[in-house]
Amino acid sequence: MMETYWHICQLQFILSHTIVMWRTGGAMIADENEFFRELTLRICGTLDLEKALWQCFLYVSTVMPADDLDLIIYDSALGTIDVVATANATGGITRMDKTHLPPALRQEIEEAYRHPRVRVADNVFDDPILGRIAQNVGWEPCSMMLGRLIIDGKYIGAFGVRSAGTGRYKEDHVRLWSLVNEPAAIALANSRRLREVVDLKDMLADDNRYLRDELRKNTVEIVGADFGLRDVMENVRKVAPLTSPVLLVGDTGTGKEVIANAIHNLSPRYNGPFVKVNCGAIPESLIDSELFGHEKGAFTGAVARKRGRFERAHGGTIFLDEISELPPHAQVRLLRVLQEKEIERVGGTEPVKVDIRVISATNRNLEKMVEQGDFRGDLYFRIKVFPIDVPPLRARRNDIPALVQHFIRKKSREMVRHTVPVLAPGAIDALMTYDWPGNVREVENAVERALILSDGKPLKFDGILGVSKSARGNPLLTFGTDVSPVSLQEVEADHIRRVLESAGGKIEGPGGAAEILGMNPGTLRHRMRKLGIPFGRKART
Repeated sequence: MMETYWHICQLQFILSHTIVMWRTGGAMIADENEFFRELTLRICGTLDLEKALWQCFLYVSTVMPADDLDLIIYDSALGTIDVVATANATGGITRMDKTHLPPALRQEIEEAYRHPRVRVADNVFDDPILGRIAQNVGWEPCSMMLGRLIIDGKYIGAFGVRSAGTGRYKEDHVRLWSLVNEPAAIALANSRRLREVVDLKDMLADDNRYLRDELRKNTVEIVGADFGLRDVMENVRKVAPLTSPVLLVGDTGTGKEVIANAIHNLSPRYNGPFVKVNCGAIPESLIDSELFGHEKGAFTGAVARKRGRFERAHGGTIFLDEISELPPHAQVRLLRVLQEKEIERVGGTEPVKVDIRVISATNRNLEKMVEQGDFRGDLYFRIKVFPIDVPPLRARRNDIPALVQHFIRKKSREMVRHTVPVLAPGAIDALMTYDWPGNVREVENAVERALILSDGKPLKFDGILGVSKSARGNPLLTFGTDVSPVSLQEVEADHIRRVLESAGGKIEGPGGAAEILGMNPGTLRHRMRKLGIPFGRKART
């Protein structure tokens, strides 16, 4: 079909060319208004440069000598001329023939195109600029006219016509060619802007893919992943590739949502939605509508169909936080979702299939709630296929320095602080011995308050932390009271040295520093190397 159309266009071109030549006795002529109208319609009728240029050629070749049309871009910053598109009797093609100009020719092109609307060369090889292009691109000796293209007072390129032989273009041809400078400039500018938009769209798509991949990688960099949360993250990596329901159990503020997000991002569903639901924050009267959606007219105020959280999570993961607060009737409906993989909207009669992974979280003893009749036993056993216990911060005190450092940097960025503050003398003692009943969330809040009160000085936590219920007196959690502020890296290094000393310099094995710190021996060695703590032969020299 396309091939037939192509042949018809070529025949049309040859026929029209022959008729015009016969009528004018070989002297091609055209009315100025007609020429301007026809060229403008063709060059501005599409953003496809190949098509626009070829349509222009089919007309131009009927009114003046023309073997090729060229669209040329001049880049003043790079000092280059690019032939970006060419059209002739066989069609239009895009190209990227770049010609670098020496400084002298750059100055000449700026001056040469400042005044004349059309540059004429009886032979391209006699023109210093066109000759350089012709030699680089591979043109044969020919005549050429170039109309200058200017947008917003800036020279952006040229629109050229070439014909075999020398001295082919006369005054009438130059007059006609000067008419198309403005529409050609607009067409070229629009095409370039479209290309920029397309390139930007492609770049953003690449960036999004890169960021999604980075997000997946960074989930293993959760603060504490190598210390107190090491076992948790090991379980996360085991269960993430599967679709098994996961139950996260831990105190409020321990970071259960962060763990759920890590499971999602490390799973095959990472491109799908991650829908969070706080079961305790939804009024009981609205829980069915929020979770399962409703049909239009299902109840007063239901003016349109609404998709529930489970439908929105289709193809991804739904995170049910505080699942212990789910009312009994919603527990029944959730059980059906887990069993049948389908939901039914409020007011609906047709089941809706959903493909979801369910991750639940609670800070309560669900087993005890089942015994007391406050939670369905069959639902409990459905959601706890793979339970993960998230330890409280008081059980993983070695994570405190890294957490404090993380939140100092995070909050400093949010507050647009130009420098990251250090801790005041004795501050780390209070942080390490405090029980943190609010867990990680309390650390974040404490750091934020300390930053607000600091006025650019070293961070203090006096009056911010409550009284610790168990100042343990553990020598491994006691730090010196240096008279000068110390960085968190120094605190961490000092802590590792103390633990290493208490373990007699032993890193791995029973009673070793790695066991005391709850770390992998290889991870501990890597951290010591990074902090400049000698070990092995270096420690003995």
